[in-house]
Amino acid sequence: MDIDADELAQMSEEERAALAAMEQAAGSSDAGDDAWGGDAMPGFDADLGDDGGARILNQEEIDSLLGFDDDAGGSEQTSGVMALINSAMVNYERLPMLDIVFDRLVRLMSTSLRNLTSDNVEVSLDQVSTVRFGDYMNSIPLPAMLSVFKAEEWDNNGLLVVDSALIYSVVDVLLGGRKGTPAIRVEGRPYTTIETKLVERMIGVSLSDLSSAFDPLSPVSFSLDRMETNPRFATITQSGNACVLARLRVDMGDRGGRVEILIPYATLEPIRELLLQMFMGEKFGRDSIWENHLTQELYKTDVQLQAVLGEKTTSLQDVLNWKIGSRVMFNTTTDDELELRCGTFPMFRGPVGQKQGYIAVQIERYIPPEKEDEL
Repeated sequence: MDIDADELAQMSEEERAALAAMEQAAGSSDAGDDAWGGDAMPGFDADLGDDGGARILNQEEIDSLLGFDDDAGGSEQTSGVMALINSAMVNYERLPMLDIVFDRLVRLMSTSLRNLTSDNVEVSLDQVSTVRFGDYMNSIPLPAMLSVFKAEEWDNNGLLVVDSALIYSVVDVLLGGRKGTPAIRVEGRPYTTIETKLVERMIGVSLSDLSSAFDPLSPVSFSLDRMETNPRFATITQSGNACVLARLRVDMGDRGGRVEILIPYATLEPIRELLLQMFMGEKFGRDSIWENHLTQELYKTDVQLQAVLGEKTTSLQDVLNWKIGSRVMFNTTTDDELELRCGTFPMFRGPVGQKQGYIAVQIERYIPPEKEDEL
């Protein structure tokens, strides 16, 4: 705002103060625009809506907020709302013993499938990860066989998925197909009864090996409940629940496929404490020096014993009527055994006598502590 010197001289003090405040506000606004390169905010338009309120975000800004920025190229960590969703997932590394269990399963399945197919079978563990049940069910490539199995001791279910490549490979091997030739895949039709029964044999062997893999940790029996080809009929838990997913690769020469084992965290909850161990049978070592010192100090501890000469149950009214000189009669005789107590716990019993002018009790019988159910 340009003002001549004559006009400035004619202004009052209030007008001059108002003019200085306006110039100061204009200067701070220009400095803010210069700091942002002339714009109010980076990536945002200066124009507001017709109503003067906050404007609507465009698609690029929404993708950036949700963490779907394509420019990152997957090199940077996912941010935004997707990062919050993924952070709620439980990481399988919190259960270190699962790696040992699945590694043992790979060795057992390699031997069992060799005996079943009489072929050179190699089983390898591709990945152990954590997924949501609903996301995994939507990602299963069809056609596939979904086997719902039950853990008897844990009273819960799991899922074993065999893809179509392995199904036709197993059928081809068990029916005498030539070695070195890939299995013929016939699409567009449901699996026949023979194919289902042959794959069911392989699934039974796999579940038996899975039971053996968990045996050193906790004995459990996995039994086949049913087989489905539609993921909608193989629902075993809520879609948002976290599950452990183990992907196994089965190679039989030029043939093979994948086996995926999905176990919900709710199924593993009974043995969660065991799965948290860093190694099998994790325990702290013994400290013999501290044990000897503690034992010696316990032997020096003073323990007070009370000899109960007699007990009698009486009413409060009789107790209130007692006076000096009142006589209370007990049923204890000189031949009865007295009870020695440590606090409220009975310890020993024995006859009463006299030794060197003192009343003494000879310990003859130890009283074992009562069990909780007896209490």
